[in-house]
Amino acid sequence: MTPPRSRPRVPTRFQAGWAHLVAVVLDHGYASTKVVGRSNVPKSGPAILAGNHTGLLDGPVVLGAAPRGVHFIMKWSLGQGLGGLILRAAGQVPVEASGGREALRTCLSLLEAGRLVGIFPEGTRGDGRMRQIHPGVAWLAVHSGAPVIPFACVGTRRQGEPATKFPPFRRRVHVAFGPALELDLDLDPDPAAGGDSRRQQIAAAAEQIAKGLAAHVEAAVAACQIALPTDTGREPK
Repeated sequence: MTPPRSRPRVPTRFQAGWAHLVAVVLDHGYASTKVVGRSNVPKSGPAILAGNHTGLLDGPVVLGAAPRGVHFIMKWSLGQGLGGLILRAAGQVPVEASGGREALRTCLSLLEAGRLVGIFPEGTRGDGRMRQIHPGVAWLAVHSGAPVIPFACVGTRRQGEPATKFPPFRRRVHVAFGPALELDLDLDPDPAAGGDSRRQQIAAAAEQIAKGLAAHVEAAVAACQIALPTDTGREPK
């Protein structure tokens, strides 16, 4: 899969900037958030923030914990109605119901403009242990060359709490950013392979990113002593 030539319309720095300020207030007003490793997030230039997803407030919490504005990929359902208008005004990027290609193109343009892009590679809220990830984060890493900064967001949802509800007021939350993941993508590609070579790079990146994110989350949980839930927080179908 190669990026189309047309460039999508991308959110502005101002949008992500005001959203960051609001999220900082949420982090330290509504929640009680401790942030470690913020210096691992570059103060300028492109980077991909990737981490686990357990609760409704993970995105805003990480947005406030980062040192500058972040453009998060969000579920299409969140982009509807008044809430969707607010999220779009805040510079967030919805994944359309028809697929994630357009969102990835937008995020690639954001990275080319030196922005921070945030992504939850698990694709949905769950127990946050990063057992498997979608390849979108690897696609972005390979096509943009931007570093992948792992984060762990712990405490927004505890055992037995629904994934669709806000956590209690002043809930203790822990956000840990790690050093950029070291990805070995030197596969000595065969020029004749064309797109197959790029797909091999994306597959290799996805495997390395998954292992790196899982290890980072495990270490962060051990350090902060806040347990991840063992349930998904979703009603059984």
